[in-house]
Amino acid sequence: MPDGGLTHLDPLGRARMVDVAPKEQTHRRAVARGRVHMTAETTSLVAKGAIGKGDVLSVARVAGIQAAKRAPDLIPLCHPLLVSSVLVNFQIEDTFIEVEAHVETVDRTGVEMEALTACSVAALTIYDMCKSADRTMVIGDIALWEKTGGRSGSYRRAEA
Repeated sequence: MPDGGLTHLDPLGRARMVDVAPKEQTHRRAVARGRVHMTAETTSLVAKGAIGKGDVLSVARVAGIQAAKRAPDLIPLCHPLLVSSVLVNFQIEDTFIEVEAHVETVDRTGVEMEALTACSVAALTIYDMCKSADRTMVIGDIALWEKTGGRSGSYRRAEA
């Protein structure tokens, strides 16, 4: 990649998929987090397993795992990877549910997009499962929190 250049553009400015063949396979990991903001009543219903559609967090966990494996189908220039591990966890707070997705692989490119996709789809699933109880929900704060592996090294977001 040229210094300061955009890797997904060819010399004429057209979109292209980056050639990762020359890169070494390394262990790569990414962590993404996001939040589904909702009323305290809704978080209480989720915690009690009292949402009419079923076990919100179990369904959202499976949705996030599936989404990580399908990221290249959704994001046009995202490389298909052999994802070796996906973990999706939740923390229920008073007025939001935090979603955290961990994705790992041994490959030539990172899994940031897979982690962000897993987090996003898990959050969307929480919204879908809870929308009959709370139409005021807001999905937000989705960000990459950590990545390791590859030529660019490690990254860790500073706590706000």
